[in-house]
Amino acid sequence: MLKVGLTGGIGCGKSTVAKIFADLNIPVLDADHVAHRLVEKGQPALDQIQQAFGTAILNPDGSLNRKNLRELVFSDIEQKRKLESILHPLIYQALQTELEQLNAPYCIISIPLLFETAMTHFVDRILVIDCPVETQIERVKMRDNLTVERIQSIIDNQVSRVFRKAKADDLIDNSTTDYRLAEQVKKLHNLYLSLSACRD
Repeated sequence: MLKVGLTGGIGCGKSTVAKIFADLNIPVLDADHVAHRLVEKGQPALDQIQQAFGTAILNPDGSLNRKNLRELVFSDIEQKRKLESILHPLIYQALQTELEQLNAPYCIISIPLLFETAMTHFVDRILVIDCPVETQIERVKMRDNLTVERIQSIIDNQVSRVFRKAKADDLIDNSTTDYRLAEQVKKLHNLYLSLSACRD
C-alpha cells in the first residue's frame, strides 16, 4: 500500500484536502486526531505530560487544559521539545498500528509536523498543501480566534514554506478555496492509484 504523507503549515487547508480524499473512499489517518486520543483523561500519555509539566496543565476534572499547555510550549522552546519527546513516538506508534489494519491501494496520513519530526521515511510520498503566509494568518485568526502574534509564533516554529515546497513530491495550491481544490485532489487520486498498481 502506497503511503502518502499529507502536510503543510497551519491554516493551509490540510483538513479540507483530507476530507476530499476521504470522500473518494481513501483511508485517511490523522496524527492530530491520534494526539487528541492519546491525551484524553486516563490515558498514560496524559500522566506523563502531567508529571513533566505539573498540574497547571490540567482542568479541575483532571482532563488536559490545552490552552495552558499551548501557552507553555509556544513560549519556551525547551518545554516544546519536552512535550514532543513524550508525544511524537506514541503518535507514530499508534499510526503504525492503524496502518497495519488497512487494506487499500493507498492511504493518506495527515502529519502536520512531518518535516519537523524528521519522519519523512514513514511515508512513500509527500503531498504538501501550500498557501501564502498572509492567507494562513487570516484563516487561523478566523478559525481559532488567536492573536496574529501567536499565529506568527506557531508559523515560525514550523519549517519554512520554501523548505516544504522543495521537499514535496506533490503540491496542492490552496490559495483560494474553490472548485480547483477538488480537481487537484482528483488528479492526485488517479496518480496514486496508478503508482500503487505499479507497486503490486
